[in-house]
Amino acid sequence: MSSNPPTRNETTVVLNVETTAPGTGRLALPGEHSNALPVGMRLGEFELTGLVGEGGFGIVYLAYDHSLHRQVAVKEYIPSSLANRTTQLAVAVISDQHVEPFNAGLSSFINEARLLAQFDHPSLLKVYRFWEANGTAYMAMPFYEGVTLKKTLKNLGGPPDEEWLKHLLRPLLDALGVMHAAQCFHRDIAPDNILILSNGRPVLLDFGAARRVIADMTQAPTVILKPGYAPVEQYGEDPEMRQGPWTDVYALAAVVYFAIVGKAPQASISRYMSDGLKPVAKLAAGRYSEDFLRTVDQALSVRPSDRPQSVDEFRALLGLGDRRSRPRATAPTLAPPSTAPLPDAIAAATPESLMRTVPHAPAAGARPGRRTRPSLPPRRTGT
Repeated sequence: MSSNPPTRNETTVVLNVETTAPGTGRLALPGEHSNALPVGMRLGEFELTGLVGEGGFGIVYLAYDHSLHRQVAVKEYIPSSLANRTTQLAVAVISDQHVEPFNAGLSSFINEARLLAQFDHPSLLKVYRFWEANGTAYMAMPFYEGVTLKKTLKNLGGPPDEEWLKHLLRPLLDALGVMHAAQCFHRDIAPDNILILSNGRPVLLDFGAARRVIADMTQAPTVILKPGYAPVEQYGEDPEMRQGPWTDVYALAAVVYFAIVGKAPQASISRYMSDGLKPVAKLAAGRYSEDFLRTVDQALSVRPSDRPQSVDEFRALLGLGDRRSRPRATAPTLAPPSTAPLPDAIAAATPESLMRTVPHAPAAGARPGRRTRPSLPPRRTGT
């Protein structure tokens, strides 16, 4: 072990009950997870100092970077349904039939890390470096600490006001703009995939391109969609309903709807057949400005063409101004003055959901499997 124990950085990784030892609220121990590497193991310049948790598609460790003398998180690609650890370090697929999805997921994991390493925005996950070794791949990233937006809203005890929501949306829209400029779309924005750091800054979580690729090849893809937040174009392959910036606009508007109403919108696939969603402009009339509520409703339109087509358009309609013309602001405190401070408890995403970014084009080197997404049924219209 290092003679210089790791110190806590400004940012630290998120935990959840699924990533802690059952019933303890503490970091899980290596012996509690079959595939986890032991504390003290060295991966190049990174010395593993703890285990954040193990999920279905990867393991996240605390580590000390001996080269730059900082604490980091290291994520290891090891989908438990396809591979396991065969020696102290080596990872191998369980059988020949798992080779193709494992390799496709590995290529996607590497491609995702490469993309994230190019981004530099405080509300996007940052990758310091990534590498291949031991039959798998790894990425090193900052170690974030905070609580999810879902838990933050619960702690507020009631709907936040419009200014609170705008403080939340500004950095998230800016972060999505950075992604979209590189033709990358998040496609899994939800209240439990947004982390609120102690300084009030929101960070988008749950990227995980590998998880999506493997699911596409091995199971029904709809199981990885979040009902209420996934727009209709994510359910099918209708060429008239392509995915794009408007896909993330819908999901972010659904997050605002959840914050105001207290529940997710009706699932878009059922809305496509018979739209029973009550407009937030009616549900919250008088508590927010009419323009703000109408914009949220427009962004929740079932048909992609009826929504704002970019985050810049969405931002302008929300009354947030043009990010290029306003000065860079300090991160706001996302707690109204009348509420008690949020607890210091660590909460949030499962290890496999620490990363998810889906490039517009297929991951480099991935062998696409047969797509099984269902075609959208005809939309029911009134007579």
